[in-house]
Amino acid sequence: MLECHEFLDQPGPAHHELELTYEKRTRSRLRARTLSGVEVGLFLPRGRVLAEGDRLLATDSSVIVIRAAAETLSCVRCEDPLLLARAAYHMGNRHVALEVRRGELRYLRDHVLDAMLRGLSLEVEEIVAPFNPEPGAYHGHSHSVATPPAPMLRLTGHSHG
Repeated sequence: MLECHEFLDQPGPAHHELELTYEKRTRSRLRARTLSGVEVGLFLPRGRVLAEGDRLLATDSSVIVIRAAAETLSCVRCEDPLLLARAAYHMGNRHVALEVRRGELRYLRDHVLDAMLRGLSLEVEEIVAPFNPEPGAYHGHSHSVATPPAPMLRLTGHSHG
């Protein structure tokens, strides 16, 4: 099994590709297989979520590149920037991992969120695509997606007051 303990910040060729869902890319400890079937163990520093194109150095000096796996997503497309901004605001208020594109928002499929956005007069489409949400605003590494999806309901200790 290849072990990876560190990130490589320089571009260059890779020996292996490791395709992971967003949820798996949020873990710092993980056992998985590359696209060619090589077993890999991740033992990475905590606090950084793997992003599409991240490169890891394995203990045998080989390089592993991260690929975002296709997942079932909800996609909202809208030509009205104000309406799309309102949708993004409401999603952010719920701490939803969100991929922002020109005229489009994507998030992991959730029927409750879909209904909320339909209530804002938006159309929600189910798609299957790689998910690359925005990095979190309060975390130091500029290339990281900061936090895994948070629970929809927080019962204690959190206020938006």
